[in-house]
Amino acid sequence: MKFRELNIETQRQAPSNARTEGFAFLVRAGYLTRENRLTRLGQYAVDHLRELQTTSGDSFFSKIRLDVIGRDGKKFFPSKTGSLEVAHCPACGCTERMELAGFAKKTPPPETALPLEKISTPECNTIESLANFLGIPTEKTAKALMFTRPADGRFIFVVVRGDMQLSEGKLKKLVGQVRIATEDEIARSGAAAGYASPIGLTNALIVVDDLIPRSANLVAGANQAGYHFTNTNYGRDYSAEIVADLARVTAGDTCPNCGGPLSALTAEDVQNGGEYFFEAILLALAEANHDDKGLTLPAPAAPFDVYLMHLSGKELDTLAKAVEIYAELQSAGVSVLFDDRDERAGVKFNDADLIGCAIRLTVGERNLKEGMVELKPRRGPENRLVAQNKIAVEVKSLLN
Repeated sequence: MKFRELNIETQRQAPSNARTEGFAFLVRAGYLTRENRLTRLGQYAVDHLRELQTTSGDSFFSKIRLDVIGRDGKKFFPSKTGSLEVAHCPACGCTERMELAGFAKKTPPPETALPLEKISTPECNTIESLANFLGIPTEKTAKALMFTRPADGRFIFVVVRGDMQLSEGKLKKLVGQVRIATEDEIARSGAAAGYASPIGLTNALIVVDDLIPRSANLVAGANQAGYHFTNTNYGRDYSAEIVADLARVTAGDTCPNCGGPLSALTAEDVQNGGEYFFEAILLALAEANHDDKGLTLPAPAAPFDVYLMHLSGKELDTLAKAVEIYAELQSAGVSVLFDDRDERAGVKFNDADLIGCAIRLTVGERNLKEGMVELKPRRGPENRLVAQNKIAVEVKSLLN
């Protein structure tokens, strides 16, 4: 493919709206517009990745040298601009979407159940204000969250420990789609917003996190504004229709499989084969493969194996010789981006570095007089000269 056929427009400066270095280089190299739309070069690169995935199957990600995390059929590739949040254990590889990921919860030491007591807690309608007022840690409180299930209008009352956050993904997996309950729905259940607990409620589906039955003497709402109960205990003071893992994992929580710390990453689902999937792969490749000059895409992932350019000469027709080499490489099954523009050498060298093909071939008058062409691996530090009649063989040996 010739440079001008793709209408490539490179840029010397990073766009002002660049979110990451990878995005900035894709814009500068002409794969994306500043508005994050694919150019002709970008579409060519995406089509190349799609075709490569079709032909290489399970070896696709290893072939393009893009790390994949996960196991047990759940695999993701990390991406700074990924559409998903995942919890990942570097030690054992356990990976799951953040909203569904489990973690090892630390059971508090056993305590004797103390008598239930109603106390005044003015202006304590949040867990933080309640804990500060009573001088207790948030893990000694029970947090109430109230929803309504649109399918049947059922009032859903959820309890998690005060130091935990609810995972709505886990809740929806258990009870179906829900929405935040209205003030009227909360009042009809017998609860009081900001001071709610499941104690004494009617017509509510009560769902509690599995850490609640293991946590004794928690402070919970008294279902009256300005009041809380101390020493609430699951089983004695209330029960639930569903007890399950409802807490959302956070970075640093303990892996349920090996006990290592979990990390939080943005990623894309490997199983997603839609159009955006390949755009996301292109962006992930750019994030993982660039230096201060531009992209350094590995050979199978780059849209072209070789960036071929000529430098105008005074005595020899370097363009004609470059055309011969272009045809020879194509016949040998090597994909080539041929920069046949009448541009200054510096512009071409800069564009070659930006676009990031694995190999750059430079056809210049001085070397041609000796029957040689300059070869430069994009990831390698040194140029070397290759005999004209051995270019295809040399290039293919470097690509394999």
